[in-house]
Amino acid sequence: MREDFKATIVESSRDFTAKERIQLKDTTAAIKLADATKEGGVVIAVDAYAVIEVHNEHSENTDYTIYVLIDKGGNTYYTSSKPLFDSFKDMWDEMKDESEDWEIEVYRVPSKNQSGDFLTCKIL
Repeated sequence: MREDFKATIVESSRDFTAKERIQLKDTTAAIKLADATKEGGVVIAVDAYAVIEVHNEHSENTDYTIYVLIDKGGNTYYTSSKPLFDSFKDMWDEMKDESEDWEIEVYRVPSKNQSGDFLTCKIL
């Protein structure tokens, strides 16, 4: 077992199979939201999510969190943006038991405190 890299799912919206857990922890084929939002917002019909704690000895920041969103079509999106995930999670907690269809739009907003943008989302 590799000691220099470990990814652990610490929270999820549902129980995933072993195969799904392995797939979620490998974000190489997932859509990076920081890149996908450069030209505008991204609409996602979220079906499930997972929070993954990563330990990577080969990264400048050896311990970090990745938030993975899975849409109803099976596409996976990821971010390390805690503000984005916190906004999404508030919506998820309110809407998860509702029968009404809903989606989120992930988009960039200029930061008032730092140079550049940050990611956030709104419900559609």
